[in-house]
Amino acid sequence: MSSNRTKNSAQPDLKSLIKQINKTEAEIKKGGGERRIQKQHDKGKMTARERIETLIDEDSKFNELGLWAGHEMYEEEGGCPAGGVVMGVGEVSNRDCVIVANDATVKAGAWFPITAKKNLRAQEVALENHLPIIYLVDSAGVYLPMQDEIFPDKDHFGRIFRNNAVMSAQGIPQIAAIMGSCVAGGAYLPIMSDEALIVDGTGSVFLAGSYLVKAAIGEEVDNETLGGATTHTEISGVTDYKMKDDTECLETVRDLVDKLGPFETAGFNRKETVAPARDVTDILDLFPNDRSKPYDMHNVLECIVDADTFTEYKKGYGQTLITGYARIDGWSVGIVANQRQVTKTKKGEMQVGGVIYSDSADKAARFIMNCNQKKIPIVFLQDVTGFMIGKRSEHGGIIKDGAKMVNAVSNSTVPKITIVVGNSYGAGNYAMCGRAYDPRFMYAWPSAQIAVMGGTQAAKVLTQIRVSSLKKKGKEISEEEEQQIMEEISSRYDHQTDVRYAAARLWVDGIINPIKTRDRISQSIRYANHNPDIDEFKTGVMQV
Repeated sequence: MSSNRTKNSAQPDLKSLIKQINKTEAEIKKGGGERRIQKQHDKGKMTARERIETLIDEDSKFNELGLWAGHEMYEEEGGCPAGGVVMGVGEVSNRDCVIVANDATVKAGAWFPITAKKNLRAQEVALENHLPIIYLVDSAGVYLPMQDEIFPDKDHFGRIFRNNAVMSAQGIPQIAAIMGSCVAGGAYLPIMSDEALIVDGTGSVFLAGSYLVKAAIGEEVDNETLGGATTHTEISGVTDYKMKDDTECLETVRDLVDKLGPFETAGFNRKETVAPARDVTDILDLFPNDRSKPYDMHNVLECIVDADTFTEYKKGYGQTLITGYARIDGWSVGIVANQRQVTKTKKGEMQVGGVIYSDSADKAARFIMNCNQKKIPIVFLQDVTGFMIGKRSEHGGIIKDGAKMVNAVSNSTVPKITIVVGNSYGAGNYAMCGRAYDPRFMYAWPSAQIAVMGGTQAAKVLTQIRVSSLKKKGKEISEEEEQQIMEEISSRYDHQTDVRYAAARLWVDGIINPIKTRDRISQSIRYANHNPDIDEFKTGVMQV
C-alpha cells in the first residue's frame, strides 16, 4: 500500500493553519513594501492592486489566482512576492474577465521565471474558459540575471505572444493598458492585444530604451520622445487611446468591456441554489488534525453540496472512492472523492481509506465517462495516498484498472475542478486529476500535502539509500548518525510537501479556506460556462 504517515502525522488544526496562511497572505499582498508603494504614488501611479480594485465592479470581489507564486523561491534575489504580478478573475461591467497587472513595486515589475509561468497560467484560464483578458502593463521586462530560465523555451516568455495571437484568432477579447514601462520583447504583449491604451507621462513602450539606443546606434533621444503616449497615439499609431492618468485609463477599459458583444455559453445545468445540509463551518471540525486518522467524506460533502441533491453512484462498490451526482450552488456536478474510512467489502475484505483499489478505479472510470456523456462538470476532492500495492492487487490487475481511470481523466472534455483537502500522493494525484491532467481550476486546503509518496516512507527510503552509499565508501554509520540523517531528510521532505511550497510553484491556483470550497467550485463552473466548445469524449485504447 502507498504511504500513509505514521510518524509526525499530527499537524496544527485547520483553524490554526488558516490563521498562519492569512497572516502570510497579508504580507505577500504588500508586494515590494510600503516604501516602493509610496514611490508609485509619488509618480502619480496606482499600485497593481489599486488598479484592479478600481477596474472591477463596485461591490464585486476579485478572485485572485496564484497569490503564493514565488513564495520563498528567490531569496538571494530579494524575493518576488506573488511572482511580481497580480492575476485572477473579476467582474468588469458585469462581465467576468481575467485581469493581469504587473506589480512595479517588485523589481520594477521585472519578469522572473515564475512571473512568466503565472502569466501563461492567466492566458490558459482565458483560453480554456473563453474569458476576455485585460493586461495592466507596468514592467521593466525580463530579469536579466535569470534570462536563460525565462526567454527561450516552449513555456517561457515568447509563448505569451504566441498565445496573444491564438486568443485573437479564437475571438477572445484582449485589452491592454500601458500604465508604466513596457520594454523590449514585452512590448509585443499589449500591441498584439486587440486594443491598447497608454497613460500620458507614465506609460511608455519601445523595443529598446534610450540608453540601449545610444549604445547600439549612437542616437540620443529621451524615452518620452522614443515611445511615450504622444508618440504612439499621434505619430506611430501603435496605441489606440491616450489617457491622462490611471483613473481615466481604467474607466475607459470598463467602457470598452461594457460594449463587448454577446457570448454563447456551454449551457451547464443550473437550478435555484439550496443551502447545504450542514453548516459550511462544520467542515473545520470534520477534518482530523492527524492525517493518518479516518473520517467520513460523506460528512464533508454535506457541507459543500446543496441539501438533498446527492445521488451516489455504485454506493456499495469500490467504497474507497465516492462517486455521485449533486448540485453545488445550483450547478449540476459529478463528484469523485476519496473516502478515508476503513470499509468492508461483501467478501469480508477490509479496504483502507485514502487508497484506490481496483474496484474503486473501475467505478470512477465508468462514472467519469457518464459525466462526459451527459456534459456534467466533474469535481475531484483529493485525499489520496495512492493505489493499493501487493501480490493480491498486482494479480488482480491494479495497474490495468488504474490506467483505465487515468485514461478516463486524461480524455475527459467536460470542465474539471480539483480540490486537494489532504494527501495527494503519487499516482493518486494523477488519477484524481492533479495539475498535469488539466483541471480548469485547482485549489488546496491549508492541510494539503502534494508529493510522490508520504513523508515517513520517503524519508526511510532516502535514508537507506544515503546510508548504503556511505557504507560502500567504507564509512561505518552509527544508529545515532543514521537517525540524524533521517531527521535531516524528513525535515527537507516535509518542507517540500507543504501546501505553501506547492502554491509557490503554481501546482495549485490557490490555498483556500475550506469553508470557501463551495463558493470556489461554483465560481469555477460559472467561468467554464463561458466556453460553449466541448469536444467529443474519446478514450482510445483501454484495457477492460
